[in-house]
Amino acid sequence: MDYLVVGLGNIGPEYARTRHNMGFMVLDAWAQASNALFKTDRYGDVAEVSWKGRWFVLLKPSTYMNLSGNAVRYWMQKLNLPLENLIVISDDLNLPFGAIRMRGGGSSGGHNGLEDITEKLESDAWTRIRLGIGNEFSRGAQIDYVLGDLSPEELEQIPALAARVAQGIKDYSAVGLQRAMSALNVRPKTQKEPENTQNAEKSGSELPEM
Repeated sequence: MDYLVVGLGNIGPEYARTRHNMGFMVLDAWAQASNALFKTDRYGDVAEVSWKGRWFVLLKPSTYMNLSGNAVRYWMQKLNLPLENLIVISDDLNLPFGAIRMRGGGSSGGHNGLEDITEKLESDAWTRIRLGIGNEFSRGAQIDYVLGDLSPEELEQIPALAARVAQGIKDYSAVGLQRAMSALNVRPKTQKEPENTQNAEKSGSELPEM
């Protein structure tokens, strides 16, 4: 059985380490840990990882964040997959860095990439995994924060986050959404909610088109 796992981000070296590219970074780390290589294909870079008879097609769209739906729609049709076999990974301002939330549907929360996928697929009935990036920015500085680089300390945590996400997706494929959520959505004990939550009015980020 195949699954399409989409990590959201923006192409180009200038975006490579930005908070908005958490989806790309997690897929890169998962592929590296699995000795899988990304190859450029239509609408993005693609790698394949196998686990217990299941194949996970990892996709990093080349369409830029706000047009991610074009890539997702193409690959869903190409692989002939049902919506329940789609998992999308994105950044989220409403969660502290290191927190992970899996959910089986729902609104975009103002995240342009998720919103475009919902529009192109004409449905929000697909699984999404939100990765916390915190909201340590002053009023009016949201765009600079989201498009700013992760700190060296945060970058060091990406492989561990990717391992958690990969295991959560494997659990999803094996035991279903509810049990996968129960395991993945537990916040590490060392994490605390960000203090200036008034800045996180919407999850992800509402940015101009890129």
